[in-house]
Amino acid sequence: MEIGKKIRDLRIQKGLTQEELANRTELSKGFISQLERDLTSPSIATLQDILQCLGTDLSEFFRKRTGEQIVFSKEDYFTKEEPQLHATTQWIIPNAQKNQMEPILLRLEPGGSTYPDNPHEGEEFGYVLKGEVTVHLDGHTHTAKSGESFYFTPATQHYLTSRRGATLIWVSTPPSF
Repeated sequence: MEIGKKIRDLRIQKGLTQEELANRTELSKGFISQLERDLTSPSIATLQDILQCLGTDLSEFFRKRTGEQIVFSKEDYFTKEEPQLHATTQWIIPNAQKNQMEPILLRLEPGGSTYPDNPHEGEEFGYVLKGEVTVHLDGHTHTAKSGESFYFTPATQHYLTSRRGATLIWVSTPPSF
């Protein structure tokens, strides 16, 4: 594996010069140059120091990304109709429950709502694409309109309603659906 090229790409991505990386890692600029050209190899400890300065670690650095789907189309979405709630949920990143966050596309018909969700650890974020929603949280209501967003830590029971219908992107972490 050509680790030099990967280090160089990470360094450039972080906007660092060889000299800046050398200073942060207490190595010489010449060593960084040789490393990036695969003329020398670092010790594991030195590689860990370099990667830490570049915002990653050994497992991420050596993780192979072959075959991992990055872009998803409507054909990839998983859709769940909930007629009793007048709602449609689309998981726009399939199998997102394995990730730390789970983005969904939620459509609430007029009078629609989501199931009440019990308190849990994590965070929830929404962006209203169309319409208006009411966020019910801890006995209080908060209104978000098209072009507005909401964010909360779900420490109490919470749910959404919409009197006139709405479409929004909803991201929760950890996944709770």
